[in-house]
Amino acid sequence: MSVIAEIIDTLEKKLDRLITKIKSVEKENQELQVDLTKAAHIIQTQSAEIEALKSQYETLKIANSLLGSDDNKRDTKLKINSLIREIDYCIAQLAD
Repeated sequence: MSVIAEIIDTLEKKLDRLITKIKSVEKENQELQVDLTKAAHIIQTQSAEIEALKSQYETLKIANSLLGSDDNKRDTKLKINSLIREIDYCIAQLAD
């Protein structure tokens, strides 16, 4: 009987260690999920900020060209021509 009791004690100890490891891994998994959620939120925020900065940059390029800078002059002319076409189209629709 003592051999069986020793085997049972050994199994219980191993089972306790296994349960402890499982709880530890589950806790670590939860922490990693929280970190992942935070990182995803940061990425989303930064992406929105990048898009806003790109828009501001394009606006500044156009404003700089309008002020007489030779840089990006072609882009500004194309943008103005595009706006004029849109205005002409709107006027034509109002005239009908």
